[in-house]
Amino acid sequence: MKPLPLIPLISLVIFPELISPVSVGRIKSLCAVREAVDNKKSKGGLILTALQKDSSTKTPGREDVHDIGTLCSIQRVEKRGEKVQVLIRGRQRVRLFDAIDECTDFVKLNYEPIPNITPKDGKLDPPTDALSRECLSLARDMANAVNPEKGNQVFRQFIGQVDDPITQVYHIATYAKHLADKERQTILELESAEEVMQRVHDALTHELSVTELQKEIQSSARENLEQQQREHMLRQQKRAIEHALGEDDADEELAELKEELRQANLPDSARKEVDREMKRLSRLSPNNHDFQVSRSYLELVAELPWNVITEDNLDLENARTVLDEDHFGLDEVKERILESLAVLRLNPDAKASILCFVGPPGVGKTSLGQSIARAMGRKFERMSLGGLHDEAELRGHRRTYIGAMPGRILQAVRRCGVRNPVLMLDELDKLGRDFRGDPAAALMEILDPEQNKEFRDNYLNLSFDLSKVMFLTTANTLDGIPRPLLDRMEVLELTGYSELEKIEIARRYLVPRQVENAGLSNKQIEFTDESLRYAVRRYTREAGVRELERTIERLARKRAKETLIEGEASGQIDSERVVDLLGPEKFKSDRTREHLGLGVATGLAWTEAGGDVLYVEASLTSKDEKVTITGHVGQVMQESAKAARSCFWASA
Repeated sequence: MKPLPLIPLISLVIFPELISPVSVGRIKSLCAVREAVDNKKSKGGLILTALQKDSSTKTPGREDVHDIGTLCSIQRVEKRGEKVQVLIRGRQRVRLFDAIDECTDFVKLNYEPIPNITPKDGKLDPPTDALSRECLSLARDMANAVNPEKGNQVFRQFIGQVDDPITQVYHIATYAKHLADKERQTILELESAEEVMQRVHDALTHELSVTELQKEIQSSARENLEQQQREHMLRQQKRAIEHALGEDDADEELAELKEELRQANLPDSARKEVDREMKRLSRLSPNNHDFQVSRSYLELVAELPWNVITEDNLDLENARTVLDEDHFGLDEVKERILESLAVLRLNPDAKASILCFVGPPGVGKTSLGQSIARAMGRKFERMSLGGLHDEAELRGHRRTYIGAMPGRILQAVRRCGVRNPVLMLDELDKLGRDFRGDPAAALMEILDPEQNKEFRDNYLNLSFDLSKVMFLTTANTLDGIPRPLLDRMEVLELTGYSELEKIEIARRYLVPRQVENAGLSNKQIEFTDESLRYAVRRYTREAGVRELERTIERLARKRAKETLIEGEASGQIDSERVVDLLGPEKFKSDRTREHLGLGVATGLAWTEAGGDVLYVEASLTSKDEKVTITGHVGQVMQESAKAARSCFWASA
């Protein structure tokens, strides 16, 4: 075969029997077209085409194009500016050989024709025919997917009028925009109809699925955009309406609340529920009752100290100093407190014992809790349980109820602002119980270190860790405390103070405090030991020192009045001045009688407030008279009285 000029093609593969327009602008390609046109009469306007291996090559040679190309004939040439539009018809596949050296204006190659693919006996075998029909169906679907309105028209225009199945597939490969150049070149190089059909079928199947997916993505994106635009428009309208109604401050409040919740550093278990509640709140109107309920709930969540912990001061010397400064005596109790602090210092993860201070009123049970908190550097909160009947007061009310609130435990932690405060539960022995539940049963979970790690308040409905809270309890007696609850605590008994201890407490703590409260100086009022002893013996009778402090307060008030009315008089308070200021003695100091008359016996009475000497006098009665017992006397005392009478008459 005589050598022919070559047009290297960029992003275009010309298949046999297909007519394709080619835009020619490179100098060597223009020379090749001119050569083919000049020799149209002798050579029929034949020219070679082949796909470039690299589209960026400016002046490609033989080594820059693929080995398999197409023998074409030029149908028409039109000049368009600096370029030439050439209409080329593919005739036959060819194998390209080396270039002709003497040609410098364009590339001229030798070639060898490759027979075109034709079915045997003019018909495709059944499998290949099925592939051909499937390719046509996929091509029609592709045309409709790309252009639903004119898809069928485009299909009939380019493919439907071609009868040869191989040419139809070549048409599909030419006009399928998704096919890569290398894929088209591979289809051109295939040798059998079945391979060509299968290759085009696979490519069309993949591209059709990608096209459908793109359509779904575009449709979804369009719907999302429309939804966003709609929501934006509705929000603008909502803001305008809220502004007209004076409700536009709600958005700012919600933004602040959302930021507070973000800074609260919630655990993952609570974050999901809070986010859901926040979305619900953002959809509610500020005038809706549920808006206020939901906002109050989220404000509680934001204010709870989920991860705020104060650093403990576990210096034992400092703790001993603080306890001695605040309390006189109570050596055993102080030692037990120091032991607990020592364990916490050696093992920070140890579970602190729940201490229960039991003793008469006024002996310093509550103030001991304050001293412990001060020594450890923790926040302190006191909660009185006296007269508490409703379990919901501790666990909280469910939010479904009107006026629901969190329990007092959670409120106390909220007020402290830290997760490890010292929380004192006062008057534990005065808990009540009725149809609304048993608060003591609720306390068993709250005080149990194994359970309070995930304490669940009914109002909060989220797990909150109470294991870092140091619980202290107080009681006057152990009689009113249920046994299971008492089993969870370590009891420390605080007995009543002796006379000497009361005098020392008054000198160290009570007198300075009341003198300062009255606005007096040490020169204006001065208590002697005699006056303090006299006040303890004659004006107070208690186990603690509350009444003694009130007595000293009365003396300080009266002395303050004297100072303003009479001027700077003598400020020394002795026993006589105590009587002058306070009036007659309230209590007499009875001594044991040296000689007891007939029918008189000495007895001792004991109560939580202290003890006293009693003289029991008896009168003579006959043996047949019955014993009448008055007052609220228990069954045991009644039996004891009857047994004593029987024993007396038996020995008489």
